[in-house]
Amino acid sequence: MKLATFTHDGNTRIGVVVDDHVIDLAVAAPALPTEMKAFLCAGPAALATAGAAQTSKARFPLAQITLEAPVSNPQKFLGAGLNYADHIEETGREQPKYPTFFNKQSSCVNAPFAPVWLPRGERRRTDYEGELAIVIGKRCRRVPRERATEVIAGYTIVDDVSQRDWQGRAVTMTLGKSWDTHGPMGPWIVTPDEVGDPHALDLETWVNGELRQNSNTRYMIFDCFEQIATLSTVCTLEPGDVIATGTPSGVGVAMEPKQYLQPGDRVRIEIARIGAIEHEFIEEPEPT
Repeated sequence: MKLATFTHDGNTRIGVVVDDHVIDLAVAAPALPTEMKAFLCAGPAALATAGAAQTSKARFPLAQITLEAPVSNPQKFLGAGLNYADHIEETGREQPKYPTFFNKQSSCVNAPFAPVWLPRGERRRTDYEGELAIVIGKRCRRVPRERATEVIAGYTIVDDVSQRDWQGRAVTMTLGKSWDTHGPMGPWIVTPDEVGDPHALDLETWVNGELRQNSNTRYMIFDCFEQIATLSTVCTLEPGDVIATGTPSGVGVAMEPKQYLQPGDRVRIEIARIGAIEHEFIEEPEPT
């Protein structure tokens, strides 16, 4: 099942994507919450109700709605660093002995096809990172690796947009990962039954039609389940929390010459059995 957050006629709610339509759950199943985190908190019964609504005629063509980030305000938006061997090699860093994580502040969350801002007044060191992301579906703590599948609501795509000069200013990398709009996510959450093995998914990132990243999630050093086990040992994970699982080689900072993003550049990230997101990079607007 593909779970989406969408806007139609100025009203934002959740739905189920079937082929090239979205089922409006606010109409097809009005007892369900209309916001994604609340829906995930409602548990298996809510998922079953949404699944049963897939034949409803309360639907819109995707062309008539705007897809939003499937989780608009995750309590935690975490990213795994240095998690593909080829990416480590291209950066000249040492392979970590343990999973490495950083925060992306949730205010960076952006819709899957919305413009992304290039920071005004900064050097052009903005970079792309195509990543598979996990969406947590159950409040959990100290999850054993072998039970990690029980707490996953589904998977989505994230561009872990990185401001490389700011990323190097602090050990945690948070400043370089959290600029407004630098967390495009979507186009929807795909439930585990449709994704199958999350460690067998082709991942491609295109910049202006040029293939830059071409890999597979099987090359992760620390897989999705180990990441959940590690994080949940430290902190309670909540429904709607997002974990970006790391990026493969092909990022702009590792190219010669370096290929940072410029106004008008378009980035498209595709992951098998999930879909694609695409966004244009534009000048940051004047502050308000």
